[in-house]
Amino acid sequence: DRDAQTLTDERNDQGDGNFRYEFETSNGIYTQKTGTPGSEGQSNYQGSFRFPLEDGTIAEVTYIADEYGFQPSSDLLPVGPPAPPHVQRLLEIAEDQRRQGITFD
Repeated sequence: DRDAQTLTDERNDQGDGNFRYEFETSNGIYTQKTGTPGSEGQSNYQGSFRFPLEDGTIAEVTYIADEYGFQPSSDLLPVGPPAPPHVQRLLEIAEDQRRQGITFD
């Protein structure tokens, strides 16, 4: 949208790995992100973005990115089927064995 106006453009970088960013336009696009230094030398981010879809609904994604990777959350993202009961039981057994210190070569 060529006619979109910037409503918010805030950037705060403290220079030590901590920052906050927020951006919004008049056509419904919005993003914000905060960052902090991670305990393992990585940067940790938490944020979201949203934008209007052609049908007028709003798409939104929230996320965390840290030592465990990028973890998005949104109704737009596909979700796999649940694990069958026998697989769920095997996972429980494996977790019990891990807690007991059992290892396999």
